[in-house]
Amino acid sequence: MSGAAWVDAVTAEFERHVAAERGLSPHTVRGYVGDARSLLEHASRSGASGPGDLSAPLLRSWLAVQHEAGVSRATLARRGAAARSFTAFAYRRGWLASDPGTVLGSPKVRRALPHVLREAEMAGVLASAKADIEQRPPGRTPADAAVVLRDAAILELLYATAIRVSELCGLDRGALDLGRRTIRVLGKGAKERTVPVGVPAIRAVSQWERSGRPVLARDGSGPALFLGARGRRVDPRTVRRVVHERLRAAGVPAGPGPHGLRHTAATHLLEGGADLRSVQEILGHSSLATTQIYTHVSVDRLKASYRQAHPRA
Repeated sequence: MSGAAWVDAVTAEFERHVAAERGLSPHTVRGYVGDARSLLEHASRSGASGPGDLSAPLLRSWLAVQHEAGVSRATLARRGAAARSFTAFAYRRGWLASDPGTVLGSPKVRRALPHVLREAEMAGVLASAKADIEQRPPGRTPADAAVVLRDAAILELLYATAIRVSELCGLDRGALDLGRRTIRVLGKGAKERTVPVGVPAIRAVSQWERSGRPVLARDGSGPALFLGARGRRVDPRTVRRVVHERLRAAGVPAGPGPHGLRHTAATHLLEGGADLRSVQEILGHSSLATTQIYTHVSVDRLKASYRQAHPRA
């Protein structure tokens, strides 16, 4: 079997594994599969005739080539994790006599504190979106008006629930429980969780469903809660564009994207008195350590407020 042929075949097997057996998100699957293919192509160029020829030195040489090309520490860490995932898979399949990924180190990644908006800034963004609904310029078409309703609902829901952009795009009609003020979310690893939703977000989503969604809906729209301009389920790229455009319109030109709104919501919850365990549940973090980064954000902001307000700071 030629180098290209075995690389294609092995990559396809690994893709089926990570997509079906591990329940990872489509974005993560693409990343893992792309990294695995890159590793196998490097191995093939180095003379490997199959996955059984993978070794720790070969894994290290693959990462070294990328390091020399200027790849960031965070990307190297991610690719190292993908390589370890692949070699563990190959070992379980019997393709490897031992797992070389177990001795592969991972570069330490400095975790940058997330960018968050102040409460007043976030309130301004949401007020700007609401004002855009109410202004209704003469030339606005029904489709344009529907998109404005959708965008306002997306902003309100992202901030109210701190859900991921992929989770928002995956929402179906019926996920929002108006009586209980909660929403069912399918998170990482196909784990479902229930998240509280505030009244303004419920109103915005209800207005979108009542007056906006029917305008954009088509025969192929299916049960998707949020739709794009062509009537299909909204995609993450569209949501990111919406968030950036709305932040700029509200005077926050360097503001965060959808994930930044998740950071913002989590930080505001902690600053408002929510306990860390509750925030962990809302965010869908499997480990409390992942949630704890937000305590650092809150402490830093507390120190900044102290320095500005205390006469002897």
